[in-house]
Amino acid sequence: MQAGDPSTTGSPLERSPLLVCVHGWLLSGRLWQPLTEALSPDWECWTPDLPGFGGAPRPRGLQPSLASYGRWLAEAAREQAGDRPVVLVGHSLGGSLVVHAAPHLGSQLAGVVQVASGGGVFQPRPFRMVRRGGAAFLRWRPGWLAQLPGTEAIRSPLVAELRAARGLLASSMQRGAVRQLPSLVAQLQVPSLWLVGSRDTVMEPRYVRHLAGYSPEHQVEVLEGEGHLPMRTAPVATAALLSTWLEEQGWPRRSAEVQSLASPRSWSSASCA
Repeated sequence: MQAGDPSTTGSPLERSPLLVCVHGWLLSGRLWQPLTEALSPDWECWTPDLPGFGGAPRPRGLQPSLASYGRWLAEAAREQAGDRPVVLVGHSLGGSLVVHAAPHLGSQLAGVVQVASGGGVFQPRPFRMVRRGGAAFLRWRPGWLAQLPGTEAIRSPLVAELRAARGLLASSMQRGAVRQLPSLVAQLQVPSLWLVGSRDTVMEPRYVRHLAGYSPEHQVEVLEGEGHLPMRTAPVATAALLSTWLEEQGWPRRSAEVQSLASPRSWSSASCA
């Protein structure tokens, strides 16, 4: 780039971060659409389909485990963001992938946001029931429904790759993986925001608070009356909490960044670089 190019001004932490939004089990990137619309145009979001889910195939060599998917997520986020800071946003199981990806991003990671994601307490009987229920659904799901018009809203669970879906569910509920979560969260070197619906019966607020408590610098916000999918049922309220938190960390909105880069002072500084 030539001197004077406004894109060369400012350190990465002075630039608006890219929000990388990671969906949960059997879902896809479209999960985040209401929230990304509520955040636009102030904050840029990237909402990929995890490999094996939505419309993304699982590449050869990507193992269906939290650790392997965490490495994939960090590499994909870095490629998408370039030299911009990254805020990882995870929902449910996607939150576990976020904490596995965090160490691989190093100083480029600017923050972590967890939505309906918590745990860190191994519960043999409930986990066994979830594994059995999930396996039964995958075995008997009517995949042919995904080919019918008007079924886009329920398509993701019907087309998720069997090995990826089974592997991630099993990986997330192993005793070692569950007990590893608190140590991964404790290693976070960035601020974290934890959002949970007061009526979430999949991930109850007490489990979110429990895991959040291991993070050195965390904030927990409860969305009253909401369940497990607040990004869809209450996108405006969720976006307001997230936007406020981002600004409190000192990160500029995209509109403010554009104005700063367009100002005569910024151009003058760039020309002298």
